[in-house]
Amino acid sequence: WGVELIGKTVGIIGYGYMGEAFAQRLSGFDVRVLAYDKYKKEFAHGSKYIVESSLEHLFEMCDVVSLHVPLTPETLNMLSVDFFKQFKKNIYLINTARGGIVNLSDLATAIKNGKVLGACLDVFEFEEQSFEHSQISSSEGMQYLIQSNKVLLSPHVAGWTTESNEKIARVIGEKIIAEFNL
Repeated sequence: WGVELIGKTVGIIGYGYMGEAFAQRLSGFDVRVLAYDKYKKEFAHGSKYIVESSLEHLFEMCDVVSLHVPLTPETLNMLSVDFFKQFKKNIYLINTARGGIVNLSDLATAIKNGKVLGACLDVFEFEEQSFEHSQISSSEGMQYLIQSNKVLLSPHVAGWTTESNEKIARVIGEKIIAEFNL
């Protein structure tokens, strides 16, 4: 069975272009959207989509957490057992940002103990051609995630759609025509 978003609180960590685009898309789902960005302030002023929040407020209120931060030394393994423990509620996790932000062994532990109810992962620490033949699939945590019915895995394609492929093809075609004066 699925779980409705209506009435839930979705927390966005990282409010750059992708975080803002995600918030706009959530506007039709009757959810409360909280956004946290360590390096931006007053970004929600006048926004009809979000409420700017502290990380502590996200820990208090969120039902769903979506990551939109870059992978840096500061964000590497940011989501760990200690991070998950800070949430008041049990949460769902979405990571379409970068692999390495979520410690996969700690995520497996959080799912096993019920702190994370489910996860959608589009990015991984070591991205290769397939889950079966990558370095990452040899880790115990990843093996659990691959087999879990509480986890959806996709191979870094969250933004790929028929329309996005057409747009990319159009832009590339225009650049070729311009470069070669065709």
